[in-house]
Amino acid sequence: MLSAFGMAFKTPDLRKKIFFTLSIMALFRFGSVVPTPGVSYEAVQTCLAQVESGGLFGLINLFSGGALLQLSVFALGIMPYITSSIIIQLLTVVIPRFETLKAEGQSGTAKLTQYTRYLTIGLAILQSTGLVAVARTPGRLLSGCNEAIIPDTSWQRIVTMIVVMTAGTSVIMWLGELITDRGIGNGMSILIFTSIASSFPSNLWSIKLQKGLFAFLFVCAVGVLVIAAVVFVEQAQRRIPVQYAKRMVGRQAYGGTSTYIPIKVNQAGVIPVIFASSLLYIPSLMVNFTNSQAPWAVWVSKNLIQGDNWIYVLFYSALIIFFTYFYVAISFNPEEVADNMKKYGGFIPGIRAGRPTAEYLAYVLSRITAPGSLYLALVAIIPIGALVLFGASQNFPFGGTAILIVVGVGLDTAKQIESQLQQRSYEGFLR
Repeated sequence: MLSAFGMAFKTPDLRKKIFFTLSIMALFRFGSVVPTPGVSYEAVQTCLAQVESGGLFGLINLFSGGALLQLSVFALGIMPYITSSIIIQLLTVVIPRFETLKAEGQSGTAKLTQYTRYLTIGLAILQSTGLVAVARTPGRLLSGCNEAIIPDTSWQRIVTMIVVMTAGTSVIMWLGELITDRGIGNGMSILIFTSIASSFPSNLWSIKLQKGLFAFLFVCAVGVLVIAAVVFVEQAQRRIPVQYAKRMVGRQAYGGTSTYIPIKVNQAGVIPVIFASSLLYIPSLMVNFTNSQAPWAVWVSKNLIQGDNWIYVLFYSALIIFFTYFYVAISFNPEEVADNMKKYGGFIPGIRAGRPTAEYLAYVLSRITAPGSLYLALVAIIPIGALVLFGASQNFPFGGTAILIVVGVGLDTAKQIESQLQQRSYEGFLR
């Protein structure tokens, strides 16, 4: 592997792409610590030293690399773009116009990307407005800290903060597209990777300071095992063989080749975990904003806020399994795949073309999604186990969402470097 990285750096154009990507990552991290005008940096640091935040704010803070709770220029991080991308992808199934654009190929995809950018800006305005509205009241953003994070709450200052945070989201989108065009890997994924990986060293060190050397070594060992297991499952796939019949065009024969349809065990990626985390936090968010003392509010506060009880684990796991099946159902259409195979003369050996092929693909997909959904649920509740063992779920760096994203982006980027090395007849490092 080290020799392959050495070969990558010896290739001039590939070395240029790697250094360009690293410079954009450094610029992104710099913007994540620059405070927004109007925010008291001292008050924010005092609050962060006193309390910890979980739930939906903790999830967004994870994707922003800690920038959210610091109210920095890049406070919203990549989350508005992720949300808008998911919304556009879901609407593709519902709105015929979007479905037509998706079928048009590159031109339609460019149009959907443009819609995603517009929606990202709209969501950034809404999220920045909500964030500033919560942060201007002491103790609302970071419960337990009554420091005035925003000393000046005039409307001019509030509007300035909203504009700066929205502009920060636009800059993040631009940086991600720069990496995609001129760097290595998918730009948005690389920025998410940067945000999450940046918190690993501080979280590990805080576990050592709070829980001791044994807990630190145990967490590192668990992290290695979890990463190895996630890499194994993320690479696992069911390959359905496809045979293409020969076609004679004049005296020339076409087709007659064999290939396969790869269906991954984790076909849905990390999206079900994000959906489940966000949806599960809505009841507790309602309780916090209404300050209700009704029986339902008491039950929610007791069972759906902290993850150290079986009701929370049960709801969380059930939502992950449901959203895994839901997302796989809308992202993989067996009928469309079967029709495309039939159009080009392809068939699965032993399965008739057309509807029987679609039914077979749906059968295989439902069976392989079952272990995939259980795997996602198991990985996602790892921080809950850390909370029970060490009482350090917020500082546990090898949580389900973080590991799934880091490993997925790392594998994808490594494959892209490998493919570029193979184009130059170099030996790669993916065995």
